[in-house]
Amino acid sequence: MTTLPLGQGREFDRIRAIAAALGPVAKGLGGDCALVPDGVGVLALSTDTSVEGVHFRRDWLSAEEIGWRAAAAALSDLAAAAAPAVGVLAAVTVPADATADDLVAVMRGVGAAASASGGAVLGGDLARGAEWSLTITVVGRTARPLTRAGALPGDRLWVTGALGAPRAALAHWLRDVVPPAAARQAFAHPEPRIAAAVRLGDLGAHAAIDLSDGLGGDAPHLAAASGVALTIELERVPVAPVALAEAQRAGIDAARFAAEGGEDYELLVALPPIFGERDAVELTHACAVALTLVGAVHEGEGARFTLHGVDAALRGWDHFG
Repeated sequence: MTTLPLGQGREFDRIRAIAAALGPVAKGLGGDCALVPDGVGVLALSTDTSVEGVHFRRDWLSAEEIGWRAAAAALSDLAAAAAPAVGVLAAVTVPADATADDLVAVMRGVGAAASASGGAVLGGDLARGAEWSLTITVVGRTARPLTRAGALPGDRLWVTGALGAPRAALAHWLRDVVPPAAARQAFAHPEPRIAAAVRLGDLGAHAAIDLSDGLGGDAPHLAAASGVALTIELERVPVAPVALAEAQRAGIDAARFAAEGGEDYELLVALPPIFGERDAVELTHACAVALTLVGAVHEGEGARFTLHGVDAALRGWDHFG
């Protein structure tokens, strides 16, 4: 297991520095999940941290929603690997003003997200700190994992679901305005696309990546890991209806607004050209999630975004930007 190439960004410069410092001790860094051989299959492992004031605020979400959202964000990494969930472990830092009931409610949300994905709560840790922090470790198992590294020239690029609703919710909250219900639901209750990813793997998907940092931020990582070039046509990007009005208010093209948002926890998937619209419709019927063609894979390097044929520079979320 070698470290996968990553796209640009200060966060990823730090990951490269860590990998260099660890040397041969580092195994398989740079993917959505660590993949560990386990008999006839593979264990998929990942961890994700949600910090109060960075990823959520208590005046935005209920305690149960905080737990669900933290667990779902981590479980989305299993979706990128097409690995059904075994379970989660939750390391929770609890502030002094939190009650035992608050903690139980947070963990009730964690448990609900794990159960909805077919897993269980396997354990964890409790500590006291200045604010809430949830570090969720997820465990999955699969015989045929997807990674970021398998996209091939000629593949076509598809996106699950619709993008932009969580960004619309955040924009409302930052203006001290209550978000529309659909935007708030998308932010508070993301749904990991594990079932859809498993089915796409069975249908021949070559690579996938979770869009937690936005299509603009994550597509370059799939390109780098696979050693290919991606072209994504922004006018094809599926924009959540609730994001359209917020994009218009902000004076931003709706597709750009959606592609740069992040927090969607949808998937960008590279599928062979034989996979077509009829297959996408069948997936929607089977898994209750839309699949939209947004671009293609070519020889070369990097991710290129166009809007009606004109190059468009996009950004994604950068923790250290």
